[in-house]
Amino acid sequence: MAENINQIQISSDPVKARYDKLKILRDMGRDPFEITTSDRDTMCSEIAENYEEFENKNVCIAGRIMSKRVKGKVAFTDIHDKSGKVQVFAKRDDLGEEEYAILKRWDVGDIVEVKGFVFRTQTGEVSIHAQAVRLLSKSLLPLPEKFHGLTDTDTRYRQRYVDLIMNSEVKDTFIKRSKIISTIRRFLDAQGFMEVETPMLVSNAGGAAARPFETHFNALDEDLKLRISLELYLKRLIVGGLERVYEIGRVFRNEGLDTRHNPEFTLMELYQAYTDYNGMMDLTENLYRYVAQEVLGTTKIVYNGIEIDLGKPFERITMIDAVKKYAGVDFNEIKDLEQARKIADEKGVEYEPHHKKGDILNLFFENFVEEHLIQPTFLMDHPVEISPLTKRKPGNPDYVERFEFFMNGWEMANAYSELNDPIDQRERFKAQEELLAQGDEEANHTDEDFLNALEIGMPPTGGIGYGIDRMVMLLTDSPAIRDVLLFPTMKSLDK
Repeated sequence: MAENINQIQISSDPVKARYDKLKILRDMGRDPFEITTSDRDTMCSEIAENYEEFENKNVCIAGRIMSKRVKGKVAFTDIHDKSGKVQVFAKRDDLGEEEYAILKRWDVGDIVEVKGFVFRTQTGEVSIHAQAVRLLSKSLLPLPEKFHGLTDTDTRYRQRYVDLIMNSEVKDTFIKRSKIISTIRRFLDAQGFMEVETPMLVSNAGGAAARPFETHFNALDEDLKLRISLELYLKRLIVGGLERVYEIGRVFRNEGLDTRHNPEFTLMELYQAYTDYNGMMDLTENLYRYVAQEVLGTTKIVYNGIEIDLGKPFERITMIDAVKKYAGVDFNEIKDLEQARKIADEKGVEYEPHHKKGDILNLFFENFVEEHLIQPTFLMDHPVEISPLTKRKPGNPDYVERFEFFMNGWEMANAYSELNDPIDQRERFKAQEELLAQGDEEANHTDEDFLNALEIGMPPTGGIGYGIDRMVMLLTDSPAIRDVLLFPTMKSLDK
């Protein structure tokens, strides 16, 4: 039969050749797609890292062929599984003519099972001496050529499955992402937080300034929205007495695509009763240090060639002081909207007719300050106009107890001493409704059920939202959010 296999003509077309090989196997009654499981008992990296333990021991591995070299009666293949790779050495005299003839027609990309004993070759490479082999799945499309790999970014994002096969550093990024999230959970669980889940489909998408995606629920004949934030439901749970809650979940914002924005992304929000935004600052410092140390083994990270030190105390600066430092404008000296507009005109800061003094202060921050906040920095005490869900500062009602956490010039987190006064909250919602009426599609609607919850009574509470994707970007030195999303949003190829 081996002679017959070798004599069967295979197409010169690389794709059709693979289909030809599959047909041969099926004609022999050896369809690989009928195999349902494997006897694998050892991972490739275990063998490479613990050779003394495995020497001369029988093992069974399974994985994808990433290279293959046939030299007459012997063949060498590199088999990769999720842990790493190992070389397989196969001889015709050990496998028999028929099995060896089938093995010779294996292709790079095929998924195989190998049973044999562990040894070192004459060149010293840890290998498996094959005694039995089995094709588990036939790869019918060739992988990219190994020396050039898969480098086109658009193809990498669209065909992440190929990207993961060809680029080990990509796989490492997503392994780290998983570790980052599990480490966050361990940290918060140890602090007495409870992980919860809240609705994604909501009638009122509040808690952030963003346009929602809209859909229709046929069963109830109602329009619904995809959530843009986790905030309002988690606060309801604080009212209910759960006291420390967090959620890690997808949120959806109908906005543009760039290196830091994707319309669906992972947000973590947590709320803790009986603390304020100072408590959230302490928690954030401890969380970031813990995650970096656990995942990377250091509190010093390098992003785009710049070292960021998470081990030092994070800087804390008010928005007014930051604008004074970097823009040379002291908003403590600006008494009204007219003055704010005048200084904005002088400095070339564009604003809209509905913007108030606090909005213009924030525009100054965005124009002059944000890019300078490279090391970990808490930017504190925002104007009330841009913080509709935040508690006012005692004695200074134009500002609120809020901070944004910045690194590398990026906003990494947003935190409040949560507004728990239902009367004040209703007035803030009213102001948001006025902005909606003026055409601001990112303003919040009034949420009557949330107001009802506040009227039941919410204790003093600190809350914070973290951008998990940006956190992963920094900790893995990834240049774009698409590099840390397994399947980022892409424009349809049909358009």
